[in-house]
Amino acid sequence: MRIISKILFVSLLLIHDLQVFSQDKEVKTFKSVKIGNQEWMTENLNVSTFRNGDPIPEAKTAEEWVKTGNEGKPVWCYYDNNAKNGNIYGKLYNWYAVNDPRGLAPSGWHVPTDKEWTEVGLTLGGDDAAGASMKSTSGWKKPGNCTNTSGFSALPGGSRDFYGIFQYIGLSAFWWTSTQKDNILAWYRCIDDSPYYIYRTNYRKQDGFSVRCVRD
Repeated sequence: MRIISKILFVSLLLIHDLQVFSQDKEVKTFKSVKIGNQEWMTENLNVSTFRNGDPIPEAKTAEEWVKTGNEGKPVWCYYDNNAKNGNIYGKLYNWYAVNDPRGLAPSGWHVPTDKEWTEVGLTLGGDDAAGASMKSTSGWKKPGNCTNTSGFSALPGGSRDFYGIFQYIGLSAFWWTSTQKDNILAWYRCIDDSPYYIYRTNYRKQDGFSVRCVRD
């Protein structure tokens, strides 16, 4: 059944480029892929302003990261505060940036809800099987069965916790959903070095995770 389901969703897969004006006032090309009824970007978000042009503060120290998160304000950083990591993995955002009414995603896109993440997992065979088909075939320290047959091209960009500590680059990918669990926690997805799984769980809104966007 797993082989049949792969054939079905691969037949629906279409990878293409599209140009949009980003919040940073320059033309960028975002690669995207059609998975089932959804169209996803195939790279993590890497913007430093909201859709209306307002800047998103950058935290360059752990102290800045913790202070901004504790105040419930949006913030971003590069992993290890190294811009070279941004070129590969995009930026890490806290959930307050994700949920800001000024809009984190470029025009025509949005940060996916918990339900939309569930949908893409089901399209790819369920959360216990979708991970392998979503992982890039390179870039993982423990590649396992990374087929990327979905075209999602997940890379292990790691995370930053609410204490400001960076961890898991090369081993795990984390993405926020736009759905909160309560006043403290929000839902996210994770793919790690286990070959098959995509995990659904929740954590503190002050954490820094990657963001993938889906078409409106």
